[in-house]
Amino acid sequence: MDGKRVAYMELEYFHLERFQSTWEHVVKYNLAESGVLPITLEELLGDGGKVNELMQLPLGYIQTNGSSALRGNIASLHKDAGEGNVLVTSGSSEANLLAVWSLMEMGDEALVMLPNYMQIWGLVKMMGGNAIPLWLNEGDGWSLDLGEVNEKVTRKTKIIALCNPNNPTGSVLDQRALRGVREIAEDVGSWIICDEVYRGAELEGYTTPSIWDGHDKVIVNSGLSKAYGLPGLRIGWIVAKEDVINKLWSYHDYTTICTSATSDFIANLALGEGNRKRLMSRTRRILTENWPILERWYEDHSNAFSYVKPKAGAISFAKYRANVNSTAIAERLVKEKSVLVIPGDHFLLDGHMRIGYGSNARHLEMSLALVADLFETL
Repeated sequence: MDGKRVAYMELEYFHLERFQSTWEHVVKYNLAESGVLPITLEELLGDGGKVNELMQLPLGYIQTNGSSALRGNIASLHKDAGEGNVLVTSGSSEANLLAVWSLMEMGDEALVMLPNYMQIWGLVKMMGGNAIPLWLNEGDGWSLDLGEVNEKVTRKTKIIALCNPNNPTGSVLDQRALRGVREIAEDVGSWIICDEVYRGAELEGYTTPSIWDGHDKVIVNSGLSKAYGLPGLRIGWIVAKEDVINKLWSYHDYTTICTSATSDFIANLALGEGNRKRLMSRTRRILTENWPILERWYEDHSNAFSYVKPKAGAISFAKYRANVNSTAIAERLVKEKSVLVIPGDHFLLDGHMRIGYGSNARHLEMSLALVADLFETL
């Protein structure tokens, strides 16, 4: 084993996850979710035949890298990918953990897109690496500056970590930006880890391009929690070259070993051609019906908020004008209005808040009215 690989394991407190987990089942109005309203098992299973098949499913261990059928369905989401390019994980969170754990060594650098879900940022530090911020440009629609990527990358850059579509902004990197990042990474020999869990939840109906193209040092992580409305299944996956997948599988042996038989069965059903299209249509219907509600609310309260319209995901990252810490505001919303939002400083960007708009329309309207009530007092 390389002498640089050591057990560092100094955890950075995950503010977002702890704050959300503490309150999401307590408050009356939850605007903290970043996915759409979860679909019910009854709605997904449909006819009695699938119900009977599920009821007769043996609850034993499944193939630890995911059933062949499920890996095949996941592979079909990516050009020129096969079952051997897929490892099924317990949510996309485990996928991120396995990717960073397998790559980072003490002293390595990782360029991490910000703002972002802060898991990879914390994992890099936990592994003894140096996390370097790669900030999206809010003034240019939360775009990525390839010149900045080129300036910050070095021969010590082990990972360039992207989230596309982005959490929390809902912005999307196009083919030109993805190609540019790949070229920069290839030049210095670094890996790209791209979290694509919001891919398929676009407002305009197109599908965000994947960075996967069979490139040797690209790892794509995704799952069913956001675009598919199935967070309770805890099904995620990694797509990469076969030798990379085999290495990551060995790390997976030390974590969850395998997902549950029921989750694998239901996930395979969800990703079948007919159901996949149905779930995508459902997600986009929720987004296109709910976004105008949030957009009108922003316009009605333009003295307090500014925003960039998201291109994907049931999330909006709004900037507010009150000179008050975002966590302080979020805590007041919980205690005074029973409303949960995610404060911007949980993404290292205070003065903002992430608002999820993927719930039912009435719930969204009532929640936003209470947020407005609080901001009138600030």
